[in-house]
Formats: sequence, structure tokens, C-alpha cells
Amino acid sequence: MSYTFDIVGISPVFNFMDRQSPDRIAVTSKAYLGSPECSLDAFMRSVDLLSEKPAWNWDEVMTAIVNFWLVNEERIRYWKTELAIARDDHLLVAYIAHVEALRHELEQLWIR
Repeated sequence: MSYTFDIVGISPVFNFMDRQSPDRIAVTSKAYLGSPECSLDAFMRSVDLLSEKPAWNWDEVMTAIVNFWLVNEERIRYWKTELAIARDDHLLVAYIAHVEALRHELEQLWIR
């Protein structure tokens, strides 16, 4: 299995929590993570807070998060700065995706 991780933006806490409610999580190709700080440790802890965890290889998920952190220093610095500017009631949002499931989901969009 292959996974990808990326930081996608900043969101108010309540908006993020609303999107994370179990009735809105229907897709197993990706999961969104939220963190009040921009650090590797914070995102690794946020994995434990997922209310609905897909049946993934979570060791590989953690490896994908670490690999992102190792090769994206500039982007991480950018998001740290943006998060520092945001109000305290905001989270940094990232996603983790199962590459093959995401590819299949996107292919289904083209078929319709």
C-alpha cells in the first residue's frame, strides 16, 4: 500500500470538527487531520484522534507523514508562519490518503 500526506490549509476548529463527524466520513481513500501546531509530533498525535480510522497500514501512514516532514522544510516553515498569524481558534489541516483508493475514487468521477 502507498500513502500520501500533505498540508492543505488552516480552518476554524468548529468547521473542521463538523467535517469530521462520523456521518460525513464516508470515503476510505483519505482522512483529514487537524492540529493546533505545525509539528511532526502534533500530526502524529492527531492520527490517534481520528474518530473513524480506515483499515489502513498505520505504520506506513506514519512513515508517509515523517517522509513529508523530511523533504518539505520550506512548505512547513510557510504553514508555521500562516498558523502563527491565524487566530487561536484555528487548526492546521492536512490529509492522509491511500493512493490506490484515491486513484480509484477519481477514476470513478470520470466514468460518470
